[in-house]
Amino acid sequence: MLRGATSARGNRTAIDEGAPFGKFSLVTTILHLWPYIWPKGQPELERRVLYCFALLIIGKLVNALVPYTFKWATDALQSHLDASATNLLVGAAGFTVLYGMLRALYSLLTQARDAIFAAVAMHAVKKLAIDVFDHMHRLSMRYHVSRKTGGLTRILERGRDAIETLARLVMSTGLPTIVEFLLVLGIFAWQFNWRYSLAAATTIAVYLAYTTLATNWRIDIRRKMNDSDIDANVKAIDSLLNYETVKYFCAEERESARYEKSMERYRRASVESYTSLAVLNAGQAAIFTLGLALMMLMCVSDLKDSEASVGDFVLINATMIQLYQPLNFMGTFYREVRQAVIDIERMFQILSRHPEIDDRPGATGLAISKGRIVFDEVTFGYERARPILDQVSFCVQPGKTLAIVGPSGAGKSTISRLIFRFYEPQSGRILIDGQDILTVTQKSLRAAIGMVPQDTVLFNDTIGYNIRYGRWEASEAEIREAARLAQIDRFIESIPAGYDAQVGERGLKLSGGEKQRVAIARTILKEPRILVLDEATSALDSFTEHEIQGALRGVSKGRTTLVIAHRLSTIVDADEIIFLDKGRIVERGSHQALLAEGGAYAAMWNRQREASEAQAVLEVAQAEGLAE
Repeated sequence: MLRGATSARGNRTAIDEGAPFGKFSLVTTILHLWPYIWPKGQPELERRVLYCFALLIIGKLVNALVPYTFKWATDALQSHLDASATNLLVGAAGFTVLYGMLRALYSLLTQARDAIFAAVAMHAVKKLAIDVFDHMHRLSMRYHVSRKTGGLTRILERGRDAIETLARLVMSTGLPTIVEFLLVLGIFAWQFNWRYSLAAATTIAVYLAYTTLATNWRIDIRRKMNDSDIDANVKAIDSLLNYETVKYFCAEERESARYEKSMERYRRASVESYTSLAVLNAGQAAIFTLGLALMMLMCVSDLKDSEASVGDFVLINATMIQLYQPLNFMGTFYREVRQAVIDIERMFQILSRHPEIDDRPGATGLAISKGRIVFDEVTFGYERARPILDQVSFCVQPGKTLAIVGPSGAGKSTISRLIFRFYEPQSGRILIDGQDILTVTQKSLRAAIGMVPQDTVLFNDTIGYNIRYGRWEASEAEIREAARLAQIDRFIESIPAGYDAQVGERGLKLSGGEKQRVAIARTILKEPRILVLDEATSALDSFTEHEIQGALRGVSKGRTTLVIAHRLSTIVDADEIIFLDKGRIVERGSHQALLAEGGAYAAMWNRQREASEAQAVLEVAQAEGLAE
């Protein structure tokens, strides 16, 4: 990986997007999330947040009065022991009704607050998920080829869930609990004295300190469990995507053992996580119980000295028991927030990465007039210590076809990636109609180039959708015309669903030739001025290749075309052929001229011709044997 490598032009530093970033703290995560939770610039959502704050304060004030109804009822019962039964019943009934009304009102306010805030929380989830998704597409190829798809989707899934958790906890648990803590301390100081407030504050402080220490202990356990889960998920997806390969080599037991090993690591980490959670909960319960018992003993002492009433004893108990629920949620809040930070930190690491390939300041759109491509002494390597291309220079004239051939690993496909600016050369220039592609926007550059790759991957949607992908605003008539030019229209019309037929994941419901024709139709619909064919037929059989070549010749007509080929028989009509070996151009010329030279190209041509003739003889012999 390149890190700190500087391009020869523009003094631009290439960032290794696969390098690990530092861990995000709780505060850092909250600061990153705050712009999403507080929807600045959206009046409707901002008003919802303000309404939620108002309902929060009102609700907690109402809730603080609930324990007083117990005190008042108890004091009423005590003071009316010598009064008539009717007065006793009226007093107790009145405070009981008040208790019920306050509890119902508090519940109503809480539910209204949660319902109003739901739109804000889900807006945060949607906005951050979209931001990450868009940012993933801005990151360059170096990042994506170093990542495992299954692990990445798991990170995004966990991060999205964590965003929803954090947004919900902040409004439904975090802020309400803080407000209630302050109200309880104020009530004890006003109703009793500072000793009760100190005892309550000490109980809360010890509780939270223990929760913090125990939760921090559990953090590494949770991270290990998540890593094991991601590893198991990656292995499962990788194995299922290679279903046919597993069957070819009868490797079901091997894959099962491999997956079982990952799941065993996940099981051990999960057991450790649940055990540590039990220790945490037991300690929290013990701390709160001791604090409550101490405060009630203090009240008993004051009751003995006639400094408190039986109602005060009930008030302390009811207030602390009522505080236990949010206090317990505060422990849950901290645990879930810390766990969410673990889940979301990788998502923020993705957002914190800068694309290795980015538009330069002042970049303009590519102005295509003729489509002339020039490679001017281009040097490039995925790793600096191992260059792939070494001062490669060539020119593709407008409307002409240049073929690039050579042995595997010579750097042929790298050239196509550089033209699309998936990578940038360490030195040299790539020009299109005299414009350095580093000075134009990536979008305008890629809009002008069409690609038919060797391995065509289709979206798991319909044939029509995959063809329309070339130009989304195209009409149905244009899609059908593109299919006709790609010579796949008859096949589409012959199947029941036609253009609405599903192609399956990665296009597995179609044959290799059918997928290539869909790719050609998609490229035709794009109407590019420049065409790149990257070994577009090397994975096909001879018969299918011959048919596809006809479609490719049609789409290449009148366009500047760069053909990267393995089978030399497919590029004999090219205007110029260059032979690439070990990153250098060793031969160039037309097909006939290169054969006449008797060099590397001629040797490869003879080897492929001999292999083709031997294959033809074998097929004839097999056919005769079957006939007999």
